[in-house]
Amino acid sequence: MTEEITVLPLKTDLVIDTCLLAGRIMIESGSEMYRVEDTIARIARNAGVMNSVVYTTPTGLFFGIKGETVSELRQVTQRTINLEKVQQVNTLSRQFAERKITLEALHQALEELDQSQIFFPFWLQVISAMVVSSTLMILFSGVYDWDDLAITGLIGGFGYVANYYVNKWTRVKFLSEFVAAFVIGVLAYIATHVGLGRSMDHILIGAIMPLVPGVPLTNSIRDMFAGHLLTGTIRGIEAILTAAAIGVGIGIVFRFFY
Repeated sequence: MTEEITVLPLKTDLVIDTCLLAGRIMIESGSEMYRVEDTIARIARNAGVMNSVVYTTPTGLFFGIKGETVSELRQVTQRTINLEKVQQVNTLSRQFAERKITLEALHQALEELDQSQIFFPFWLQVISAMVVSSTLMILFSGVYDWDDLAITGLIGGFGYVANYYVNKWTRVKFLSEFVAAFVIGVLAYIATHVGLGRSMDHILIGAIMPLVPGVPLTNSIRDMFAGHLLTGTIRGIEAILTAAAIGVGIGIVFRFFY
């Protein structure tokens, strides 16, 4: 007696691949897990799959269909902050729900979005880091330290450049933040001792701000409030370790130079 093999229709395969692709893009772009699961469930439901099962973690996501002998796991190998991609996935999902695009068109658009590099130009990112460093130095120092405004922005820009290239060349988690913080500490020490800056503390407060993991920490808390305790805890630990790497980089400067 031969055993029958169930072959899923092509549409089911397309639904699963589309849902997993949308979820992976959102996780890699820094979305909250409850938003990822909600988007995947909506896409599946609007495609006619009413009994989907979704489970997400920061390193992978699972999609299955109740009553079907099929399930798929998609690995997430990188994570960054790109909220524009998250917004575009949500927009495509709404267009599919409103029947403005077909499932095939949705899948094609998601593949194009996955391959696209939606980032501001690097020079604009550096300028933004300089502005953030300078303005937050004034805010967090509690005094109007205009003497250190320019040098704080310059050192913050150098720190951001160091973080960008170390992360690009090594892909070692937390190493880029450590090196960038160390560079910021050394430059702040040099600036204050040659007369370019007045307060090393104020410079450090502002210059490290572009490195602080604010979005991951916020997403961690929001995930825990939404009931995703595992994901929220993992993201919280990751944010804490990032902050620790920044602190160690600054601490070494204080230990040997200050």
